[in-house]
Amino acid sequence: MTNLLDLNNKRVTVLGLGRFGGGIAVARWLLEQGAHVLVTDRDPMDALRESVAQLDGLQITFQLGEDQQRVEDFTKTDLVVTSPAVKPSSPFLLAAADAGVPVTTEICLFVERCRGKVIGVTGTKGKSTTTAMLGLMLSARGQCFVGGNIGKSLLPELANITEQAAVVLELSSYMLHWLGLRQWSPATALITMLGTDHVDWHGGASEYLQAKQNIVRFQKPGDLLVRRDDAISRTFQPLPGVPLKTYPDPSLPHFDLLLPGEHNQHNAQSAYLASEIDFDTAQRAIRGFRGLPHRLEMVHEADGVRYYNDSIATIPEAAIIACDAFDTGRVIQIIGGSRKAGLSWDAMCAHLSARCKRVLTIGELGPELAGKCSNAENTEALPAAVARAKEIAVPGDIILLSPGTASYGQYANFEKRGEHFARLARG
Repeated sequence: MTNLLDLNNKRVTVLGLGRFGGGIAVARWLLEQGAHVLVTDRDPMDALRESVAQLDGLQITFQLGEDQQRVEDFTKTDLVVTSPAVKPSSPFLLAAADAGVPVTTEICLFVERCRGKVIGVTGTKGKSTTTAMLGLMLSARGQCFVGGNIGKSLLPELANITEQAAVVLELSSYMLHWLGLRQWSPATALITMLGTDHVDWHGGASEYLQAKQNIVRFQKPGDLLVRRDDAISRTFQPLPGVPLKTYPDPSLPHFDLLLPGEHNQHNAQSAYLASEIDFDTAQRAIRGFRGLPHRLEMVHEADGVRYYNDSIATIPEAAIIACDAFDTGRVIQIIGGSRKAGLSWDAMCAHLSARCKRVLTIGELGPELAGKCSNAENTEALPAAVARAKEIAVPGDIILLSPGTASYGQYANFEKRGEHFARLARG
């Protein structure tokens, strides 16, 4: 692929501004490099008003709304920067490729210019928490920057990142698809729990894992691979000259954590192994870490009942892990939402039937999941589910939102679902 390091006076089309501003940082940065920037999105101005307002006053051309998107913006330009969420099969991206116009992403622009040592973290679940833990550990040793899929673009920090700096990037399967086309892998690759997700984007479960494989596919001798020791993870083999560290490792000391669940011990172990610092420093760095929003986050406690928001759990394996963080028979778990292609909820329902005090179901999948669980009630929507959970709960119980499904249909995203649960929990 063409590598455009000098963007001065180049025409650049940014595909995908996003309702939550995913394209804002890269559009600003491109302008600072002297590029002529056009931003296009299929959503109309009304839906993107808040995102557009953050670029107010800048010399940016906008083409917003499906009726405003033009093929020539992708064929008569020097570079296309696409949102990683846009499928590679997009007619606009295919038109750019046919016209010989290079296509890249924000994360590719960053890694091509980053002077620091990059530690990449990927997985199906656990990658954000592990990324945050690793960032805290490495910050205890020296200069460290954390970004990528965890929500912050590091393009504005490029000038401040020295060769001695550590750079921790959470990498989604979408990002790794594009990074693989550039034959790039990080100096240290850390892989958290792997399952099946995003099959609608990748085309299948095997294609999803193939994209994940790009985190190790182009590593060099002397790099490092840290991964789980399980059947799926063992398919991620280190290249010659790349050392391998695996976890869970029973020989390692137990971490003193505020976060519940054995899976968070595993997250801490993997971060420690990737950090290559001493255990005492690693422990001090994360002892006060309370976790990230929507990831087994305790949002309320009243009358001896604790409320946990785990709305990030959009696959069945994650809902099982969340349930297992607490004692059997004390969890009232809220599950359900919209259907995701390629997933089965049979194992989840069997597990929750055995371990939960009660299962409450919501959303499109609610009736189906209630029929699969021996201890379930279909409450249809989150307000009714929380109200019912409060009726059932006694001191010592846990009310847990860990849905195991996507949020769409009732919520714009898992964050909105989690925020609503927190409000309902607090009354």
